Amino acid sequence: MSTIQSPCVLICSMDIKTGYCFGCGRTRDEISGWMTYSHDERKEIMDGLEARLETVEQKPRRETRRKRIAREKAETKSG
Repeated sequence: MSTIQSPCVLICSMDIKTGYCFGCGRTRDEISGWMTYSHDERKEIMDGLEARLETVEQKPRRETRRKRIAREKAETKSG
């Protein structure tokens, strides 16, 4: 049996409406407890992440650093 790795994609920002992370779809409790969960617990969470991510807003409330840099570059080129 292989170990289920964390689904984290380094977009750690929570959707206030659903309580799910915009990046991985987990709740705060699931994120903080991930290392203590059994294989079966992790699999159960992983199986539901795609459906959860469909319920969150399409973008984080905060602008990420990468998006800010891209926006500033585009503004510089067009302005």
